[in-house]
Amino acid sequence: MVDFGLRGYQIEVVQRALKGENSIIWLPTGGGKTRAAVYVAKMHLETTRNAKVAVLVNKVHLVDQHYSKEFNPHLGRNYELVAISGDSSQKDFFAHVVKDCDLIICTAQILENALISNEEEKHVELTDFTLLIIDECHHTHKDGVYNKIMARYVESRLRNPETRLPQILGLTASPGTGGNRSIDGAVKHVLQICANLDSVIVSSKEYVPELSKVVPKPRKTYDIVEERLEDPFGSHLKMMMGMIHDFMGQGKEVKFRAFGTQEYEADVVQLEKTGVQEENRLVAQCALHLRKYNDALLINDTVRMIDALRVLHEFYLTKQENILDVTDMFLTGLFEENRVELKELASNPIYENPKLAQLEKTLVKQFDGKDDSKGIIFSKTREGTRCLYDWVCANPELQRVNIRASILTGAGTGANHMTQRGQKETILQFRKGTLNVLISTSVAEEGLDIPECNLVVRYGLLTNEIAQQQASGRARAADSTYSVVAQAGGREVRRERTNEYLEELTSRAVAQVQRMDLREFRQEIKQLQMESVMSRIMAESQRNTRRSQHSGAQVELICRGCFAVVGRGNDMRVFEGTHHININPDFKVYYKIGGQVQLERTFEDWEPGRVISCATCGKDWGMEILIKKLMKPLPCLKIKSFSLKTPEGSRSPKKWKDVPFTVEELEMEEYVTRHFPDLWLD
Repeated sequence: MVDFGLRGYQIEVVQRALKGENSIIWLPTGGGKTRAAVYVAKMHLETTRNAKVAVLVNKVHLVDQHYSKEFNPHLGRNYELVAISGDSSQKDFFAHVVKDCDLIICTAQILENALISNEEEKHVELTDFTLLIIDECHHTHKDGVYNKIMARYVESRLRNPETRLPQILGLTASPGTGGNRSIDGAVKHVLQICANLDSVIVSSKEYVPELSKVVPKPRKTYDIVEERLEDPFGSHLKMMMGMIHDFMGQGKEVKFRAFGTQEYEADVVQLEKTGVQEENRLVAQCALHLRKYNDALLINDTVRMIDALRVLHEFYLTKQENILDVTDMFLTGLFEENRVELKELASNPIYENPKLAQLEKTLVKQFDGKDDSKGIIFSKTREGTRCLYDWVCANPELQRVNIRASILTGAGTGANHMTQRGQKETILQFRKGTLNVLISTSVAEEGLDIPECNLVVRYGLLTNEIAQQQASGRARAADSTYSVVAQAGGREVRRERTNEYLEELTSRAVAQVQRMDLREFRQEIKQLQMESVMSRIMAESQRNTRRSQHSGAQVELICRGCFAVVGRGNDMRVFEGTHHININPDFKVYYKIGGQVQLERTFEDWEPGRVISCATCGKDWGMEILIKKLMKPLPCLKIKSFSLKTPEGSRSPKKWKDVPFTVEELEMEEYVTRHFPDLWLD
């Protein structure tokens, strides 16, 4: 063990796993959970007949990270290892890869796809493996992919306890309390995680001093600022929002919470949904605009006034292209009439956000004269990271202390997303010291291989205790600082204090679970597992009932922007269980195409086409995709861009799985018959 490089606390927490027990290793960020898992995998491969190990991760970038940093350096000489992510062609022959390799590292979704696949080249069973290592296993809950895999595992175990299922090893830095604020609720949450993973939870008892030395807690500071004495820019936005409320006639009848809060955002989201269901375009459009003004108020509260104004300006540039009625004329006209005054107010430094002045002090204190310092600023949204980056680049004092910043956000295809390649390059530059500050969303809280930081700043965040623990764990350098920049008496401070209590409550809950009599623990776990199975059976029954409520021909698809009827449910087909396509050749008259969609990954059976939007109002509908077996691109629709008119009234489902009719699989013969009738012979 010494040659492998394990510390005392790592040796301690792997003992039950080495005995073949299902277990969850709970160690803080930076404590070496992955290295401990590598050792368990090594011993398992050496001592288990026909051993087959799968390492499951919940983010694509972790596949290569775990392979290159941990598993391959320690196991690659003696065993056949392979890393498979979404853009790897090996996923299409997953069954053969599993057969030929000793250890597979892949995203959990790839394994789930293989478990449900009917294709011989892809299909595997859980019994094909002897050990499953599940990274960031606290995500094994609800409808997450980890829980789908483990639900199959648990149900198999309950049906036949003698079934030869793989050993489970979970890894987590933060089990959390599941939102519970009492010890009983927190214990129930920890037990539920144990039940979902069919595992005990282990942590260090004998080597706590060593663990504390290896992963020291940063010095925590509350950098508090007083509330703005005057905010004429924000007040002007609120005045405009009041005018919109008066215009739509919802100023007095409906109780809305305070402008510029998350609660108000929830109110206008519900208002927009109501407007769509009632086919009241006035209410629905006003709600969308009010949400954007609320976004601007939140940005004004966090960063600069000019950032808030820019967000509104960009929004109204797109709206001016699609004016349909008096509602659009009023809303765009209101902004244009007030744009000059808003610009003047936003340009006055007297009214600037005092939080930025405090953030500047915090950064200067850490970086002035310290060339080797590294820091992360956590912000809630991608838009927030963009605004903070612009502020850092424009701040002379921060440039004087040689702050070299970059944005780090989640990978994806939307606005302000990064590619996975971009993420890797940014982290590499941060590691090398070319960059010394990352301005990040929650993507940097867990998983990513980010170097130890001297400073972590939580800026304008309202999150749970898990996110707080993960972020704090990034400040692992000697004498590091964890700073909370917030307004005096504000919600951020209250939430941070609450999270401190919940972090301590998590420790108490885990300790209480660990003290349970083993027989009592097993009984509790089995009861929770049976309850979960029944809950899933009932949920599936409800979904089936919902899908059979109506035939597709009875359901109209209505654009959520202009309320035009553009299709019916029986026009829709699903491809590969994910892509929902309208196969009606007449549908093309309802949309216009935009720019080419660029995806970092490539796919075996399809490729992206162009963005599509409503030809009438410009509402984003999704994109065209080119299925490689077919001759032309087909429109792939986002259900959130539409409402559904059913015999029982209008609905606004968030996901395709929630629609009240069955969407059939795409059949090639049907497609050709519809699109190329002259080619189909009797």
